[in-house]
Formats: sequence, C-alpha cells, structure tokens
Amino acid sequence: MATATGPAAAAAPARPPSAWSPFGHTAFTVLWVATVVSNIGTWMHDVGAGWLMTSLSPSPFMVALVQTATTLPIFLFALPAGALADIVDRRRLLIVVQSAMAVLAALLAVLVWLEWAGVTTLLVFTFLLGACAAFVAPAWQAIVPRLVPRDALQPAIALSSVGINISRAIGPALAGLVIVALGLAAPFALNAASFLCVIAALVWWRPPPAARMDLPAEALWSGIAMGLRYAWASAPLKATLVRAVAFFISASAFWALLPLIARNELQGDATLYGVMLGAVGAGAVTGAIVLPALRTRTTPDRMVIGASLVLAAVMVLVATVRHAALATTACFVFGGGWIAVLSTLNVSAQIALPDWVRARGLSVYLTVFFGAMSAGSALWGQVATLASIPVALLAAAALLVAGAAATARFRLHQAEGMDLSPSMHWPPPIVAGAVAGERSPAMTTIEYRVAPENVTRFRELMPELGQARKRLGAYAWGVLEDAAAPGCFVEYFLERSWLQHLRHHERVSGADRAVQEQVVALLLPGSAPLVRHLVGPAVDDESA
Repeated sequence: MATATGPAAAAAPARPPSAWSPFGHTAFTVLWVATVVSNIGTWMHDVGAGWLMTSLSPSPFMVALVQTATTLPIFLFALPAGALADIVDRRRLLIVVQSAMAVLAALLAVLVWLEWAGVTTLLVFTFLLGACAAFVAPAWQAIVPRLVPRDALQPAIALSSVGINISRAIGPALAGLVIVALGLAAPFALNAASFLCVIAALVWWRPPPAARMDLPAEALWSGIAMGLRYAWASAPLKATLVRAVAFFISASAFWALLPLIARNELQGDATLYGVMLGAVGAGAVTGAIVLPALRTRTTPDRMVIGASLVLAAVMVLVATVRHAALATTACFVFGGGWIAVLSTLNVSAQIALPDWVRARGLSVYLTVFFGAMSAGSALWGQVATLASIPVALLAAAALLVAGAAATARFRLHQAEGMDLSPSMHWPPPIVAGAVAGERSPAMTTIEYRVAPENVTRFRELMPELGQARKRLGAYAWGVLEDAAAPGCFVEYFLERSWLQHLRHHERVSGADRAVQEQVVALLLPGSAPLVRHLVGPAVDDESA
C-alpha cells in the first residue's frame, strides 16, 4: 500500500501517532480485515496450485512455472494498471476486478473438483488471476490516503504489511490442512469465497469526493509514458529499482523451489509445505514487529545488505540439510529477512513518488519486482532441472551475495525529507487569447542573466533542474549560452502538448522550487528569469 509524501509529510505532528491508530478509523479497519481474509485465500490458492502441479508434473521447471504464471502478469500489466488507477474511479475499478477474480477462482475450483484441470488449465487460470491482481495492486495502494488522515498514513502502511504477513502465516498452513481433509479443490473454492469479503467491503465503503481537477484526465497511453518518464528521471526511484532487481532475481529461487523442497528433498506432504510457508509468514510478522527498533540502529542500505546475507545463508542451509524441523526454522528466518528487504525497498520507492504519479510510479516498481521474480523463477527452475535443487539454491545464494555487494553504491531512501508536494508557485502562463490544450509540441524558454562570479555554480545546478523538468514531462531539455553576451543563458525544454505543460504547472514540487530559488539567487541584481512559451500546430487529440 501507498505511503505519504508531500502534504501528508509536511505537517508532522509533535507526537507521532500510535502504531494502532489507523484502527480508530472504521473504513480502514473494515478494508484491512477484508484484505487479510482475501490474502489468506490467495495464499491458499498459491499452495494449492503449487501442490497440484507437483501431482500433474513433478518437473522442477513446470513447478517453477506456477510462480512465473503468478508473477508474470504483473510484470506485463502493472504499467497500464497504474495509469488506469490514476484515471478512473479506483473503488469501481477494484469492485469490477475483484468480481472477475471471484468468478475465475470458483471456475478453477470446479475444474479441479471434476479432475478436469491439467497443466495448461492450471497455468492459464493462474495467469488470469495474476493479470487481475496486476490491476488491483496500484489502485489498492493509491486508496490508502483516503482511508486515514495524513498523520496516520505511516502506521496504516505498517499495519498493511502486518496484515499481508498474517495472511501469509495462516493461509499456507490452512491450505495444507484443507487439502488433506477436503481435497485439492478446497483451497481454490475458499479463495473464491474470500474475494466476496473484499467486494462487500468496497461496496460498503463510501470514500469522500475526490478533489475537482480543472484539467482533463490523461489518456491511458500518455499516462503510461508520463509514469515511465518520471521513473527514468528520478534518481531515488532508479536506485531503488536497481537494488530490487539484484535482490528479487536471486531470492525468487526460494519461493519457486519450495514446493519441491518440501515434497522431494524432505519427502513431505501438503501439510509440511503449508507449515513451511506458514513459518515464512510467521517470520515475516515477527520481522515487521522488530523492524521499527532495527531501523533506529541502522541505515536502509545496511538493512538490505544484512538481510540479503541472512537469506543467502538460509538457502545454503536448506540446500545442504535434509531435516524438516530445521528447514521449517530456516523458513521462519527467511520470512524475517524477506520482510526486512521488501519493506525497506517499498518505502524507498514510496517516498520517491509524489501523489499525482504515485500509482504509476508504484506500477513501475511492481513491474520490476514481479519481472525479476518471474525471470528468476524460470531461471532457477531450469537450473534445478538440469542440475539439482540444491545446486540451484547454492547458485542463487551466491548470486544474492554478489548482487548485494555490486549494487551497494545505489543508495536507498534518497528522497527522505524531500518535499514532493505541489508547490503551485508557478504563475499561470501569459498567453494572447485562448491556447488549445492539444497544441503540440510546447516549448518553454527561460533566459537567465547570471552574475560572473556565479556562473560555475549555475552550471552545477542546472542539470538538477533539468532532471526536474524531465520528471514532469519534458522529453528534451538543454541550456545554451549567448555567444554575444557571456553570462546570458537560455534554458529550454519541450513537452508533448500545451495541456501537458499546464499539468507541469500543477505538479512542480517544493523540492523543485528550492532548486529554482537557488538558481534565481545567482542572477545579476535586479534581474529576473524571462519566460517564453512557444506552441506548435494543433493535432487531432491528446493521444496522437
């Protein structure tokens, strides 16, 4: 779920709210409980799918493909899902998609019960449910600021993480029990029922009306492009994405091969597999409780590196020891290390994003997350097929350590303390008459007359300002100096349309304003930036 930057972070209370304060808000509590129930059903489905595949095809590659079919859709669809979540009514979107998931899960349960579900059927339904999950994730994260007041956002995010891991602790163990007691169709049927809880909660919820926007909503594809452009030009977000790839592509081996570890390496049944997954969840819940104290004693970068080393050690242990109790204990430790890395990376991504691009920016993070998980699952499944499960785990552990060391220079939480809320300090552009929003392209030029002693500092600051222009929609940017008047510089940047430039006015952040003020302070006394706007001919529509 989403975290707060900008307005939510600007007015910090003197006393931080209690970790349980979000439960004082009925809407948050109802949706939190419904989400926990639904996530329990999702984990039951994952256990059932993994175990069913071990019955249909014991090949490590085919079993790992279940994980790929779960995560690949989010890699494929998260970007349009994030743009859609910023355009349409999020509550209605969630109700429609959750309803589709309930139907799919119910149909799969029937097919499994009738013993009509083969390898292809299982992978197709898992893929379709994953596709629906891709459209749920960004929208769900984006509604959190509407469930609690601004000062309760951080505790709400922490409780959401706890809820996910409570479901991870309960769902797998429960799935193992119901498979043994009721058969393989049971976890899929219970998953279908769990979606009804979320649908009922969303139907009951009546969010406050959204703020009225003067500008029209962005088109889907231009919204996707804007989200990608922001991510590419955001150094804090890019650093987080690099660290995420290095971690998830290696750590995915544990998740992908766990069903085979339980069945083949430990000679266990569905109950053992469920218990092992439950131990991971219990470890994650414990980790979430311990993390606040750890964060006061270490940096985010050290947290990720230390947890990565712990997870690598766990994979080495599981690869070399054939003891169910010890492997289950290792799963508990893995859960604690997993949540330490996952929450640290997630917070790093969240604080790097302003509200207006939050769903799209998080969709980029989700794309990288699940893309790395999908690729890693397929990779380690193939390694296990060609060599063995222990060899795959040992190779993944070695790569995890190497990746943590190689990416240590990409610092996390770079946006800590930055004001990413809209500053609204740009005055309306001066134009002669009305300018149609579809006029394309739009070029802005800003002339600066810099004091001679400040030219070096000016040149140092302008690339930082250029990154801000690119984050907010500029596809070309540069600074030129007048050959006939040294110290006279012209900054220019181009945007796709005049409408996009008007959105730029609404999105300039407090951090951007601080850089601009530093630049203005370097100008000659009595001098001010001279702004001009140039527009091209009209085009048919915004998506052209």
